[in-house]
Amino acid sequence: MLRVSTNRRFIVHDDGTPFFYLGDTAWELFHRLTMAEAERYLRDRAAKGFTVIQAVALAELDGLRTPNMCGDLPLIDGDPTRPNEAYFAHVDAVVDMAASLGLHIGMLPTWGDKWNQKWGVGPEIFTPESARAYGEYIGRRYAERPIIWILGGDRPIEREEQRLIVRAMAEGVRAGDGGRNLIGFHTWGPHSSSEYVHDEPWLDLHMCQSGHKRNRENWRFIEHDYALTPTRPVMDAEPGYEDAQDDIINLDGGYLDDYEVRKALYWALFAGAHGHTYGCWPIWCMWRPGLPSILARRPWYEALHLPGSGQVRYARDLMLSRPFLDRIPDQSMLRSDPGAGTYHVRATRDLAGRYAMVYIPAPRIPPLGSADRDPAPLELDLTMLSGERLRAWWYDPRTGIARAIGLVQRVPRASFRPPLGGPDWVLVVDDAACAFPAPGARMAS
Repeated sequence: MLRVSTNRRFIVHDDGTPFFYLGDTAWELFHRLTMAEAERYLRDRAAKGFTVIQAVALAELDGLRTPNMCGDLPLIDGDPTRPNEAYFAHVDAVVDMAASLGLHIGMLPTWGDKWNQKWGVGPEIFTPESARAYGEYIGRRYAERPIIWILGGDRPIEREEQRLIVRAMAEGVRAGDGGRNLIGFHTWGPHSSSEYVHDEPWLDLHMCQSGHKRNRENWRFIEHDYALTPTRPVMDAEPGYEDAQDDIINLDGGYLDDYEVRKALYWALFAGAHGHTYGCWPIWCMWRPGLPSILARRPWYEALHLPGSGQVRYARDLMLSRPFLDRIPDQSMLRSDPGAGTYHVRATRDLAGRYAMVYIPAPRIPPLGSADRDPAPLELDLTMLSGERLRAWWYDPRTGIARAIGLVQRVPRASFRPPLGGPDWVLVVDDAACAFPAPGARMAS
């Protein structure tokens, strides 16, 4: 079981140890993959350190009328009160395979076009009554499995009837699983669940969808939701996907890559997120030759090996190499300009001052003609850290390798010049007396 931490900022296991939500968006996992293909995908993600796979029971891509790879539809006559046992037996098998690999499923009971079509194929099939019945069915079916419930499905709540449907489904899930599993809400982008369901008592954690555009300032969503009352864990559950076209609405050209993945990841975490979701365009839709392209330019089984999916685990390793549950965002540490766009710098630290981390997405190079063409230094106030002697490191988010800087003084204005070979780096500064391992090296529990 997972639960919200005592300070309401993080997710923890039942014994109180941290659970780092490192998700992947595999929306069409149950719908478009055979069992053998699902196993191939899940084994790859488990080996790369993912902890949550986000997938949809009633899938987006004509999931009500196009059978899964076993030839089964999810509902009998499209009726959400009449689930098809054969279809959900396949879902069971995939969920159990994930569990055997140490993975949770971020389970969406349905994609949002089934209760607010707005766009997509739908059709809208839910009423509050049928949503309550379906929610209880799926909640009961997966109550004893490692599930995090994600309601919504890329749609906003625009009418009271839709709110009643979402609320009824949440209440059904709660009744079905006895309140065992956490519930979040995934809305459309660029927006956050706080805009639609902040006051709902069933909600455990906030999720934003910052969306598929270069340099989307997802940290703004995290900052906003982090400051809300009541306090909830916050995260970006759908940032820009690796191998997605930049701005998929306007198709402005160019594709997002692993660098965009890393920026969204560290910006969100250091702004206060408890975890993060990675995404890859050909993988969310599990595209392969012979299917409509949906802007995918390579099959899912080739996209498995894109570099971003291997780099996100280094953020998890980094965060768990230091005390995790007392971490706070703190931009007041920055004495140099935090910058904007690609150059926006984010800082986080331990509440007790045992460590600080700063993400530098790109070095700021002085203009041509300047006497000094080296990257501009990062300047920090280190007086918020404990201990008179501090130990500093550069952490490479592409490789997970830490470079020792050495001992530094606890002063109100310390300068650090990023190494060459980036573009992005993480600076880690520790209270030397804590004798933490190198950043990214897991600490013993």
